[in-house]
Amino acid sequence: MVENILEIKNLNVIYKTKSSFLSEPKTVNAVNDVTLEVKKGEILAIAGESGCGKSTLAKAIMKLVEAQSGEILLENKNILNLKKREELKNFYKKVQIIFQNPYSSLNPKMRIGQILKEPLEINTELSKKEIEEIVKDRIKKVGLDENCLELYPHEFSGGQRQRIAIARALILNPEFIIADEPVSALDVSIQAQIINLLKQLKDESGLTFLFISHDLSVIKYISDRIAVMYLGEIIEIGTTEELFSEPKHPYTKALLSSVPELNPDSKKEIIHLQGELPSPENIPKGCKFHTRCPYAVEKCKTNPPEETIFSDTHKCKCFLYN
Repeated sequence: MVENILEIKNLNVIYKTKSSFLSEPKTVNAVNDVTLEVKKGEILAIAGESGCGKSTLAKAIMKLVEAQSGEILLENKNILNLKKREELKNFYKKVQIIFQNPYSSLNPKMRIGQILKEPLEINTELSKKEIEEIVKDRIKKVGLDENCLELYPHEFSGGQRQRIAIARALILNPEFIIADEPVSALDVSIQAQIINLLKQLKDESGLTFLFISHDLSVIKYISDRIAVMYLGEIIEIGTTEELFSEPKHPYTKALLSSVPELNPDSKKEIIHLQGELPSPENIPKGCKFHTRCPYAVEKCKTNPPEETIFSDTHKCKCFLYN
């Protein structure tokens, strides 16, 4: 049995907006009672529309935003309790993040060599020569020449910058990497290169990835399992094969029906959602999806659905099944 590298239990992240002359302070429920497991060596994808809480979940795992309640267990240790400098240093050696925008995630005033050396200089006691060898190895691993180490970020294309960001994430030999929309700002041809690179790194180094994206075609290619998120809640989770061949939740079906088909004669079911994604400041009562669901009934408006288990790996929250 494959053990979990990360376990999230009943996690809640709440933002409070500031009051102004024209408005009262509001509460934004960005992550709502999320429970999730990430197994060692897998790529678990988080799918959903913009504003559903995917990036907030990633930031909570990285301790970049504060969680109000719940647990995040990395190898059975609750990272929300980490306070001491040494504890945090050890945590960030094991967990790294690749941010969405390669243009803003690299310091424009530092050469690439300096950017990659800095984590090693801070977190290790390696010699200067050893650090240089590791930096050269990582930059080659992401498909770039070591001559680029003397250049600045603005001298590279978007795809090259994202490769550099990946090299930086790899520099401390982490066990777990969060990739937060790592290809959404790139051209399609460059997206394919980055996705193939991440798959290669996973296979060669046994890395574990939490891959966040709204692009279902990318998710289908790279992921082992998929968790579908809506208004801060995981509403369906299963293997990639299960979700693409037998999606259960109407929202999952709607997401899949939006993926472009090359075959014009495809018999794929098309589900049209009603209205827009509600604001996290005004989350609907009952099932959060009922305001847009074509199958909603009266009880959907008042009660949250229980989780239905279809297999050991496939679960869904919807009144169609309970």
